[in-house]
Order: sequence, then C-alpha cells, then structure tokens
Amino acid sequence: MLDTRPAILTGFHFTKTTLAAFGERYELVGHMDKPDLNLVPPPQIAERIQALVTTGSVGASDKLMAVFPRLSLICCYGTGYERMDLEAARRRNIMITHGADANAPDVAEMAVGLVLASHRRIVRADKMIRRGEWTKRIPNRFGAISGLTGAKFGILGLGGIGMEIAKRMKGFDVEIGYCNRSKRSDVDFPYFANVMELARWSDILMVVLRSDASNHHIINAEVLKALGPRGHLVNISRGWAVDETALAEALRNNVIEGAALDVFDEEPYEGTELLPLDNLVMTPHFGGGTEHAQRRMTASVRANLDNHFAGKPVVTPVPELRDWARSADAPKPR
Repeated sequence: MLDTRPAILTGFHFTKTTLAAFGERYELVGHMDKPDLNLVPPPQIAERIQALVTTGSVGASDKLMAVFPRLSLICCYGTGYERMDLEAARRRNIMITHGADANAPDVAEMAVGLVLASHRRIVRADKMIRRGEWTKRIPNRFGAISGLTGAKFGILGLGGIGMEIAKRMKGFDVEIGYCNRSKRSDVDFPYFANVMELARWSDILMVVLRSDASNHHIINAEVLKALGPRGHLVNISRGWAVDETALAEALRNNVIEGAALDVFDEEPYEGTELLPLDNLVMTPHFGGGTEHAQRRMTASVRANLDNHFAGKPVVTPVPELRDWARSADAPKPR
C-alpha cells in the first residue's frame, strides 16, 4: 500500500525515541550522515522528500536543497542554524525552523559545569591523581587558583540560554556583565557595546551567541589577548564562534589561563592542535544532550512539522525568516 504521509529525510543520528516520534505522522524515507551530495538518496526517493530534519552544525547548502524539488521545510534540531543557507532557502521557497530555547536549562547546566572544570582545574587535577602525581598537586604545578566569588563573569549573547546561565551563576556571587546586539531593559547587569570591551572587563568569558554568519570567529587572537593571562573562555554556543587556531596558540603561550569547549568548528572534532593542551577542557557537544532537552527539542520539531503540513505558520522559524513565516507568502507543502 502506498504511504501518503509527507516524506522526511533525516540528516543527524537521532535516537530511536525521536525517530519514533517523527514516524508517527511522517514517512522517514532516508538518512544522510552528512550534507554530501554523493550521499543523496536515489532520484525516486529524492523527488518525494518534502522536509529535512537535521542540525545547524550539519547544515544545508543551496546545492543540497536543489536536489529535492518538493522540499518546503528544514527543521533544525536544537538552537543553532549556522550552516543553513538562508538566502538559498528563501529563493527556493523553503522555510527553516530551529529549536529556539528548548534546551536552554540543560545547556546552562553544562555551561556552569564547564566554568568550574576550567576555572578550578578539575579535569587536570583528576588526571594528576591518575598519574600518581598527588604530591605535585595544582597550587605547586599550575600556580595560584582564584575562586569564583567576586569574579567578573562576561556573557557574550544574553538570550534565553544566556539568561539561564546568569540565573545559575548568581549563586556563585560573581559580577555579571554582558554584550548583546542591543541593551536589554529587563536586567541591571553592566552592558558592553562590543566583545573587546567585554573581554577586557571579564575574568571568565562565556560565549552564548546566536549561530549565524556574523559571529564567525568573533573570538579571535585580539579578543583572547584582551581577556588576559588569568582569563578563562567557555563556548557552549557554536564552534565557529571561536578561532580554534588562535585559541590553541593563546593556551600554549599562556595568553589566557584556561578554556572549555563543548562545541567545535568541525564536528566531530578530528583536529590535533587542541588535544595536547591540558589547560583546555573538551566535551563532545552534549550540553543539550539530556533526556529532558531531547524531549523538548523533539516536540519542537514535531510542532513545526505538524503546523507546516497542516497549512499553518511554523512555530519557531529562525529569526531571519520570522516575518516571512507569518506572511501569506510563507512556503506551503508541495
């Protein structure tokens, strides 16, 4: 019997539970491990695909969109959409959605953990014990360790996730400052007009930026120098916000004291320059990897799929397409 449900292609390794939630109402016709044109399903499948469910770090190019003539919706699982060609999507009449702040509390928890891991040298201390170097413990080997109390905590990007991080960090008695596209009227934290000003002020710089092209390598050698020799950098937004070559050099040469990354420019990370650095904590992009976050992000994708294929406006379009999504010209299923 012919399946008449809308056909969906997945571009990420989703859990069985998530795939089952999508499969309740939609036909899952294929999967691409990465956005490689050599991995596109055969034409008889490609011409049926109406929606792509993937992640912003995987992305979708103009050439990839062109392969699917019926494609009218791309859902990003999670907040990021940095590798989506928004101009091509609009030209090809394809709507793009994201998870907005569905995983905000969970990413904020991870952010706090990474702050502690880097600032208090937790991972380095663990490795020392395992090497039998208790007597060389950190105050002797790595110099004095400052506590968090009274530290200046800079948040680059005070959106939904940034606010969740601020809420949690208040408990450590830090002084919070932020840099945003515009000053918020609902907080009394010191506002800094640009990243350089924030870095000069901060002891810890937390990157929580929206993932778009304007933020590519916004954390560069100059910003790291401004952060200074006792400074720590934490990135839980998207990898391409940080120039990893500049970061590696800064950590090797003690331009900054430490850093922690949950996200990388290319994922999975297969480079070599970051691996030898013992003043860097790395985790494999699982800030939003809790069961609670997965349920919320799955529900967000389902809501966008359901609305789109019911002829209603999608729930969480990416900000650049928000007005279009609410207009009469918004893409319709085809």
